[in-house]
Amino acid sequence: MKKVIIIGAGISGLTAGVYALQSGFDVTIYESHTIPGGASTSWRRKGYYFEGGIHWMTGTLPDTPTNKVWKNIGALSDDIPIHVRDPFLTYDFDSLTICLYRDIDKLHKHLLSIAPEDKKEIERLFRDVKKMSKISMPIMDIKGVKVREKSGVPLSSIIKMLPAFALIPFYSKQDSGEFSKRFRDPMLSQFIKTIIGPENNALGMVLTIATLASGDGGYPEGGSLAMARRIADKFEALGGTINFGSPVSKVVTRDGKAVGVLQGENEIPADAVIVTQDTLAAIDTLFETPINEPWAEKMRKETKPVLNTFVSIGVEEELSDLPESLYFNPKVPFYCGGQEQTIVNINNYAKFKDYAPDGCTAITSIIGGDTYEFWKQCKQNGTYNEEKERLANALIEIIENKWPRIKGKIAVWDVATPLTYERYLSSYKGSWMSVMGKGSKMESYPTKPKSINNLYFAGQRLMVPGGLPVAAETGRKAVQYLCRDTDTVFQGKM
Repeated sequence: MKKVIIIGAGISGLTAGVYALQSGFDVTIYESHTIPGGASTSWRRKGYYFEGGIHWMTGTLPDTPTNKVWKNIGALSDDIPIHVRDPFLTYDFDSLTICLYRDIDKLHKHLLSIAPEDKKEIERLFRDVKKMSKISMPIMDIKGVKVREKSGVPLSSIIKMLPAFALIPFYSKQDSGEFSKRFRDPMLSQFIKTIIGPENNALGMVLTIATLASGDGGYPEGGSLAMARRIADKFEALGGTINFGSPVSKVVTRDGKAVGVLQGENEIPADAVIVTQDTLAAIDTLFETPINEPWAEKMRKETKPVLNTFVSIGVEEELSDLPESLYFNPKVPFYCGGQEQTIVNINNYAKFKDYAPDGCTAITSIIGGDTYEFWKQCKQNGTYNEEKERLANALIEIIENKWPRIKGKIAVWDVATPLTYERYLSSYKGSWMSVMGKGSKMESYPTKPKSINNLYFAGQRLMVPGGLPVAAETGRKAVQYLCRDTDTVFQGKM
C-alpha cells in the first residue's frame, strides 16, 4: 500500500483523502489549523455561530453530478436538510426593493414591473437564463485512468446545453458592470451588477441566476464547519489520519520526485504528495526552488485574487422578519481599509436554529476589496486591533440607522481581515477565490507539474473562478492522476 501525504484539510484535501482511501492508499493529512474545512469554516463567539464559508453551494440538487460527489465524500446525505433561501438576495433602495427570486417567471414579472422601459433587455436576459439553466458542472474521468464506475457527460445532456454554449462569447466579453449599463433604469442597473460584483465576468452573473432558477444552490444545515466535519469523519472512518496543528514547511524532492514533507526539521517520507494549500502561494513557499513552469508563471501573472474583510455581529434581537441577504446604500460615508464602500450587505441567520441565543440573531457582512497592504501596515504600526474596532463600530452604526430597533443591542462583534485569512489558510494575500473578469475564460491549471513526479495539486485556484465544487472536483482529479500513475483502479463511487 503506497503512502500518500496530503497538505491541507480543506474541502479539496478532505475530498482527495476520501477518494485516495477508497482506492486503497495509506493517507495522512497534515493541517496547520485545529479544525477541518480551510476557507469553508464557521466559528462561535459568546454563544453566536458565525458562518464564514458557505453562503450557497451548487450541487445541493439531487441527481446533479456534483451532488453525487458531495454524497460520496460524506458532505451531504439524504437526511441533511438543505435551506433554499428565496428571494436569494434583496436590494433595498429605500423607496424601492428589488428581489432576486428563484422562480424565473416570478423574477421576470418582478423586473418588468420595476423597469418596463427595459423590457427588451429583460426579455433577452430571461431567454438566455432559461438556456443557461441546462448547464451543470461536469464530473469526468481523466484520460487513461482505470475506474470502477465511469463518469462523464451523457450525449443527451450535451445536446441540451448546446444553445447555452452559443451565448458564452457574448457574456464573456464584458463584465457585469458593463452589462448592467444595457438597462436604463438606474436601480435595475445597480441591482444587476450587484449579483456577483461589477468586476466579474457577466457570464458568471447569468449562470448564477440560471443555477438558482434550476433549483440548485442551497445551504446545508449546520453550514461550513458541520459539512467539513462530516467529510473528515468519513475520511477517518475509512482509516485515514488527520494531524491537526501540524503545518508543513516544505515538500521534500529528490531526483525530480516528491519523497515526503518537512515539519520543522523532521522529514516525513511518502510515495506521493498532494498539495491542497492555495496553489498560488504553494508554488513559491513549499519548495526549495519555486516552481517556474509556464503554467505557474501564468498563474502568478494573471490571477486576480478575491479578498474581503469579514465582519460578524451578534444582536440581542430576533430579526427573522428581515431579509436573509440584504444589500443597501449607506447614508453616511463608510470606509474599509481606506476604501469607500458604496454598498453594505448583510447576511441574516435569524431563521437558523442554534446560531444565536434564544431571541437573538447572528449577522455577518462581507466587505470586498484588496485591503491587504492597508491591514499589513496597521499590523506593523500597532493600530491593527484599533482599526478593526473602528470598522466594526462604523458598520454597527450604519446597521442601527437602518434598523433602529437593534440600537444598543449589540452583544459581540468580530472582524476577520485578509491577514486573518492568510494566517489560517496560508493563502496568497488571504485570498479564497479568483476573479473571472472581462474577456476571461474558465481557466484551468495542471494537476501535475512536469518537473516533479509523484506531486499533485488540488484546490480552488486550479479552476478559475473557484468555489466549493471546484475544490471537490480538483481533489477527486488529483487522486485520478495518482491512480493512473500507479496503475491503480480509481474506486470513487458516483
